[in-house]
Amino acid sequence: MRLAFGTLTVLPSGIPSRVDRVVGGRAMTLAPLVGLVIGGVAAGVIALAQLVKPEADLLAAVLGVLVIAALSGGLHLDGLADFADALGSRRDRETMLRIMKQSDIGPFGVVAIVGVLLLDVAALTACIQSGYGWQASLIATTASRLTLPWSCRTSVPAARPDGLGTFVAGTVRPLTATIATAVVLAAAVAAALTWPSPSRLAGSAAAVLLAVATSLATTRRARTALGGTTGDVLGATIELALPAALLSLALTP
Repeated sequence: MRLAFGTLTVLPSGIPSRVDRVVGGRAMTLAPLVGLVIGGVAAGVIALAQLVKPEADLLAAVLGVLVIAALSGGLHLDGLADFADALGSRRDRETMLRIMKQSDIGPFGVVAIVGVLLLDVAALTACIQSGYGWQASLIATTASRLTLPWSCRTSVPAARPDGLGTFVAGTVRPLTATIATAVVLAAAVAAALTWPSPSRLAGSAAAVLLAVATSLATTRRARTALGGTTGDVLGATIELALPAALLSLALTP
């Protein structure tokens, strides 16, 4: 738990007494719980903003998205930018890995960050306007962190011999990721029950499954381009899954 919160948030978590690949795999399995906490804080901010200014749906959405990004330390957005720059370069594997290690952000990275943040805000605004704001924050943020068990399953190797990817890649069994998905699905459906609309149940389930599909697709692309996963790829997957889940909820009638 300490490792999960210590690597995925800026929240104080203390130093784990033991750190190895076994603990790393357990931390990735607990990632949805980290998402639930982050989403819960964002949900509270959204609710407070609506209470103070009920007609300011856009403001509430922006604040919610900023809270999620801030509590994550901007780490996942940085990973998204690095991965986008690497893929956008269309270079060989070694060059792309070198680009991802550089500290600067190129044009593809800027477009990727702006794009996902705009989608996050637009989709969350639509959810808030439908009276489903805090639920959407909880479901989408939790679902986006569900990508980590799938991205770190045993069939996914690390792309390089060092870094976070090496520490957690190939540490989660598919059965464990499946069980985590079932738990998150059940929680998402429970959250949807707070809103009297049968379609919300399907939308919430779709948000979770779409996040998993995003993880599988991104991991496959990383294996093709890089030979495996890295910490940047893990962060990118989270940032891609979040708008996907929010869009699923926003487009549910």
